[in-house]
Amino acid sequence: MSAPHSLVNSPADWWRHAVIYQVYPRSFADGNGDGIGDLPGIIHRLPDIAALGIDAIWLSPFYTSPQKDAGYDVANYCDVDPVFGTLADAEKLIDTAHDLGLRIIVDIVPNHSSDRHEWFQEALASEPGSPQRARYMFREGKGDSGELPPNNWESVFGGPAWTRVIESDGTPGQWYLHLFDSSQPDFNWENPEV
Repeated sequence: MSAPHSLVNSPADWWRHAVIYQVYPRSFADGNGDGIGDLPGIIHRLPDIAALGIDAIWLSPFYTSPQKDAGYDVANYCDVDPVFGTLADAEKLIDTAHDLGLRIIVDIVPNHSSDRHEWFQEALASEPGSPQRARYMFREGKGDSGELPPNNWESVFGGPAWTRVIESDGTPGQWYLHLFDSSQPDFNWENPEV
């Protein structure tokens, strides 16, 4: 293997001509023998990946997630799902990759979270119009009692892009937007807290 190139002296647009290798952690390499790929498994294989002559590794999501959509339903953006390892494993992966002259690109999901995310759970427990609900796209429904979705938008995965919630008093309530699965409520990007 040739000596790693300098990451520090690379131009800002290095990615325009880079060879990027995508890694789906769950199936790439199992480091602990449980049959599920993980960060230690990726670390073990980094020298092999570097030998391919690539410039960067693009890691699919490995955040804490219920895994309803291959990790794209993030429940905690600040931690590693235990099935994949620990934050220390993530730091070791990044350090080892950099030592080998590889960049790391981490796939982040900025459009939506999991319905298990702390913010969405707070939104469900809060009243319509609350700051907690304002982090997501909650809307009143149409029809005499709000029984129809706010509009006719379709989800990428099929079906309506809106799901109605049951309020804390047990009555049908507002609708929330999910452009993908109903377990992936969309963030409200007009909210500065988001």
